[in-house]
Amino acid sequence: MWVNISEEELKERAAVRKKRPSDMGPPHFEQFLPPVIQRNYGQWEWHEFLRPGVIEYRAASGESCYVVRCASPRLVGTTWMESICKVADEFADGYLRFTTRFNIEFNLADKSKIEPLIAKLESMGIPVGGTANSISNITHTQGWVHCHTSASDASGVVKNVMEEMIGEFKGHKLPQRVKVAFACCLNMCGAVHCSDIAILGIHRRPPKVNHSTLTNLCEIPTTVASCPTGAIRPTTVNGKPSVEVVESKCMYCGNCYTTCPSMPIHNAINDGISIWVGGKVANARSKPKFSKLAIPFLPNNPPKWPEVTQAVRKIVDVYASNAKDWERVGDWIDRIGWPKFFELTGFEFTKYHIDDYKLATRTMNMSCHIRF
Repeated sequence: MWVNISEEELKERAAVRKKRPSDMGPPHFEQFLPPVIQRNYGQWEWHEFLRPGVIEYRAASGESCYVVRCASPRLVGTTWMESICKVADEFADGYLRFTTRFNIEFNLADKSKIEPLIAKLESMGIPVGGTANSISNITHTQGWVHCHTSASDASGVVKNVMEEMIGEFKGHKLPQRVKVAFACCLNMCGAVHCSDIAILGIHRRPPKVNHSTLTNLCEIPTTVASCPTGAIRPTTVNGKPSVEVVESKCMYCGNCYTTCPSMPIHNAINDGISIWVGGKVANARSKPKFSKLAIPFLPNNPPKWPEVTQAVRKIVDVYASNAKDWERVGDWIDRIGWPKFFELTGFEFTKYHIDDYKLATRTMNMSCHIRF
């Protein structure tokens, strides 16, 4: 529910925008809002889900704004975006936006255009859904398409998982919303540290140092400084300055490879995927949570990644069968306990699940609640 804003405050904001220099920074977002939202800015009273993927927002004036949400592939080309813009022009007066999880939302003022818009999207192979207690569009990183440190492919894994979960995306079947994310390495560009189910590519071996090219391609002080754990140290090899990696300190993040091309971290046999669960950003009903390890390692098996897809399916099915209404995945696990989670899912508990990190999440203030 959106907070009401007084007319005086709206006038103050308008005055501030008029004084703002036009050549500094991006244009103000309000000029791109649909007219129905501009007329009722800050005066929305309630919203409801008319069907999966369709939301109605009602303003104090009695006007409604209808939102149709659909999935996007995340990595798209200009032709695909042009086709989406044409759909927006035809059905939504050109108004659309991307959510933080790369759902596409079309903003409509005319309710009669909802069904024709949905029919058009479905004919293009674009599923409508991702609202309320469903699986949202999976946000992910670049993977093998672009990233030089990725341990797995983002687009391929996400495509297969989304195809498996399409029923949960297009329906309101789950106890609460489930947000899935993918990051192709533990630098976590995909924000997997705070998702209900997180798929994380992992390296399991330290980078290999190519001593013959290192001095030509890398600066040794910068390379040493790039390591967050101090695992890289200067050394001399065959009378030439180089670096060495202390494996016991290496966490396989690949930062050194970003700085120094002579330290590739890819390993076809030992690179793979881990699964994490229970994270969330919301403050509703409980504080935000970081994701915790569920499966330490699954192999890279392109093009279908069956082990990963089956693992995500297992988690979702067990959660859907055992969680109470409105419980997020992390809240459900907190209620039943981790031993019961491993028992229900059948996942093996290993030594890698033991959290021995001294600055664990309980020492961090992850909530926006005021505490004294």
